[in-house]
Amino acid sequence: MDHELRGRSVVITGASSGIGRAAALAFARRGARLALAARRPGPLDELVVECRGLGAEAIAVPTDVTDAEAVARLADQAQRTFGVIDTWINNAGTGVFGPYQDADVALHRRTIEVNLLGTMYGAAAVLPIFLRQGHGTLINNISMGGWAPTPFAAAYTASKFGIRGFTASLRQELAPHRHIHVCGVFPSIIDTPGLDHGANVSGKRLNPGPFFYTAEDVAAVFVSLARRPRDETAVGWPARAAQVAFALAPMPTEQLMGLVMRKALGRADPGPRTDGDMLVPSDKGTSVDGGWLAAKKVPSARRINKAVGIAAVAGLAILLASRAAARGDAARPID
Repeated sequence: MDHELRGRSVVITGASSGIGRAAALAFARRGARLALAARRPGPLDELVVECRGLGAEAIAVPTDVTDAEAVARLADQAQRTFGVIDTWINNAGTGVFGPYQDADVALHRRTIEVNLLGTMYGAAAVLPIFLRQGHGTLINNISMGGWAPTPFAAAYTASKFGIRGFTASLRQELAPHRHIHVCGVFPSIIDTPGLDHGANVSGKRLNPGPFFYTAEDVAAVFVSLARRPRDETAVGWPARAAQVAFALAPMPTEQLMGLVMRKALGRADPGPRTDGDMLVPSDKGTSVDGGWLAAKKVPSARRINKAVGIAAVAGLAILLASRAAARGDAARPID
């Protein structure tokens, strides 16, 4: 049991699947008290049972984050149940993939409402509580798309750029309150059901490639930030690489992203056009992972990184040993 987090109250939006579900289980294992929110009551109730089975106190609060009043009720119920809110995680997110003009504007609007406005509504609900308490940690799950543009996901990129700016602004507004923290998390590509939940108007099947991090990787960052808040945290080196590349060379990075995405779409197999469950919730996709790693039969990016690191260290050790041996042979006198 994690003594730092035991008894801490944590609110998580978008908790019914993917990163939110992984985060709920991660905090439950550490003895936190959880208020879990999402649109779908069924998966939330199942998750509450699972969290309680791990010894945690948990409640389900069905919530559509695009409804400011519903988010305010979430905050009120969490505070009334636990007496305090220590950590609030704005995790709910969605998006539209495909040429911007091919999607109904309602899908673009929904993307902004869920991602950006949902985050703003969460902050509006919890910050007055933090200020009354004198402490609290707000964690906004953003995306590497908040550091560099993602072609064929224009509304998603707009929302994520917006969340990053919003998060940075709040951080400075609240700087005089030394026990209130505002954190941004920037995951690389994650294996979650989220890719199926979003809309796809491209007419092509999504195939993001084999390099996925897991929802548990992001959940571990949330747990770490609840213990020790930090301003901005990347999950995976591709996210940090995107940040550096766009900061140092924005136009070449933008052009490269466009080229890569256009080529990927050109090679992709035909697929159905779908609104996903952006406008109407569905029963599918309630697991932590989206099945992408299993389908591609590849290890997670973290395991790949670890293996590459071990191989690099081993290779360096062999190189140094061989050079030392060569120097020893050169220094040995000839009989």
